[in-house]
Amino acid sequence: MNLLYTGKTQNVGLIGCPVEHSLSPSMQNAALLWAGLDYAYIAMPVQPECLPTAVAGIVALGFRGFNVTIPHKVNIMSLLDTIDENAKIIGAVNTVVIEQGKLAGYNTDSIGFIATLKKRNFKIEHKKAALLGAGGAARAIIWGLISNKIQSIVIGVRNIEKVRPLVETFERFIDIELFHWEDPVFQKKLGSVDLLINTTPLGMYPKVDESPTVNWQYIKKDTFIYDIIYTPQETKFLAEAKKRGNPTLNGEQMLVEQGAVAFELWTKQTANTHIMTAELQKSLSQSL
Repeated sequence: MNLLYTGKTQNVGLIGCPVEHSLSPSMQNAALLWAGLDYAYIAMPVQPECLPTAVAGIVALGFRGFNVTIPHKVNIMSLLDTIDENAKIIGAVNTVVIEQGKLAGYNTDSIGFIATLKKRNFKIEHKKAALLGAGGAARAIIWGLISNKIQSIVIGVRNIEKVRPLVETFERFIDIELFHWEDPVFQKKLGSVDLLINTTPLGMYPKVDESPTVNWQYIKKDTFIYDIIYTPQETKFLAEAKKRGNPTLNGEQMLVEQGAVAFELWTKQTANTHIMTAELQKSLSQSL
């Protein structure tokens, strides 16, 4: 394994604002090192007004590609030469591959979300799902579920008008309903779902005492409870579900799986998700 960066080292990285707390560099560099690849993954803060200049600079410096995080996932699309069909429908790009000066955009969040469910042997086809909130990853999650033949989706949010355009994007593909999450009708609908997903930041460190609104008396014992937060590893939301005997999953593996897809797009090699998970957990334990 090559521990030294050379003139032949191929660079990949992350652009966003902020990026200093990102765990992707440690996770990706561990996977690159394990694979013996002469690559380096670098986090690069980019202010919104500097995005076009920064992307041009990344191309000029010969980068192999980069990840994209808040607030650039939508605006990056106008700077790309090609965009994967899934990313077009989701309306956001989080991974860019550069080949011969051309930029191709992808969204790996959707793939990462679904991969974690499949590894837990959750059968998506013909099931019913509910989302709490419609956060940054919600569009990718919804499209991932639709692509894997979920039967229906119901969404509970605090601001219906803000989320209505998202629902209108996907209602041509599937039976999808939108409610205020304190609406008794929504809470009762949670009683028929097989998969309940928290896409809100409620419960994320340091505000660990917060939790989305759920009337747990309606939730079936076998409903799969998925919280895409990974700091802390067990949110108040997941702790309540676990206490009731529901199967649970946090967002840690989703982060790994979406990163693994990006790794493979850049390097054309399979990522070692065990190494990535171990490094992520190590970084999490050091950051809290």
